[in-house]
Amino acid sequence: MTVSARFDVPGVDDFTRPYWEAAARGRLLLRRCREEGCGAVHHYPREFCPRCWGEDVVWTEASGRATLYTWSVVHMNDLPPFGERLPYVAAVVDLAEGPRMMTEIVDCPESALRVAMELRVRFRPVPETPLSVPVFGPG
Repeated sequence: MTVSARFDVPGVDDFTRPYWEAAARGRLLLRRCREEGCGAVHHYPREFCPRCWGEDVVWTEASGRATLYTWSVVHMNDLPPFGERLPYVAAVVDLAEGPRMMTEIVDCPESALRVAMELRVRFRPVPETPLSVPVFGPG
C-alpha cells in the first residue's frame, strides 16, 4: 500500500493545542504578554514575549480583522495537496491587533487584490483531520 505524504497538516503539540482547537471552532487566537509595561500581542504562538522576553503570556481571541500587506500568486507547487488548489494566493496580513501573519487569501479574484484591503478570517477544514487552518477573504 502506498501512502502519499501531505504537507497541509499542521503540527499540533501540547502548547499549540489551544490554538488549533479554537481554529476548529472558528476562533483565531493570538498570544498576549501580561508583563507590566508590555502588553504586546504576537503571532506565531510562543511561550515567551518576543518584545520583552517575559513569560507571563496568555492566549487571547483575535477580532478576525486584518489588512493585506503583501501577496504572491502561486502557480506551481507539487507538494500534495497544494497542486490541486493552483493557482492560490499566499499572503502576509496585518492583524488588527498588530502582528503580521502568513496565510492564504480566498474568495477574491487576483485582480481585486490591493495593499491595505480589508480582510476577515475564515477557516479551511483540513481533510481527514479535526483541524482547520485560518485563511482570509474580503471583509
